[in-house]
Amino acid sequence: MNILFIMCDQLRADYLSCFGHPYLNTPHIDALAGRGVRFSNAFCQAPLCGPSRASFYTGRYVASHGVMSNEDPLKLGELTLGDYLSDAGMEAVVVGKSEGHFNAQATSRFNVPPGSAQEQRLSNNGFLPYELFAGLYPDPILPADLGYSDYLRSHGFGGDNPWETWANSAIDNDGKIVSGWQMRNAALAARV
Repeated sequence: MNILFIMCDQLRADYLSCFGHPYLNTPHIDALAGRGVRFSNAFCQAPLCGPSRASFYTGRYVASHGVMSNEDPLKLGELTLGDYLSDAGMEAVVVGKSEGHFNAQATSRFNVPPGSAQEQRLSNNGFLPYELFAGLYPDPILPADLGYSDYLRSHGFGGDNPWETWANSAIDNDGKIVSGWQMRNAALAARV
């Protein structure tokens, strides 16, 4: 048996033709959905990727599993879908972005061997990494900048990555630029 679960950042169900969008055609996703299970009543548990993925992997709310930002690791004893599938004799792997982060302090305390499969699973939310991709190619398939950064720069938003520097950042009470992805900064307005 094979289980393929597709989890996308920023893909709304109402933008898929298998969920009834009248103009957008998504034939490959539609074909998979036609042969599989569609979750038509599933809801995102957090606005950030990491906490949201951790909720799916664990089946728990963010306040319960403790992953509050994209940099937070799951607690060492937190079991995930990958752990349960592995215990059932399946090879549970992740392709793409898992938002898993290494918990060096906990693995050291419990003498988890560096480089071991156990360490790899702990670093990737219970899955073995098959091919990880966090959105950055060293040798890009597409141009690194499709013109959007130039557009932002031409409108006064400078920097190497104006999207990150301006739209995904805020200024805190001390005048410091902070990440808009972190919950503690969620009440601050974006710099744009």
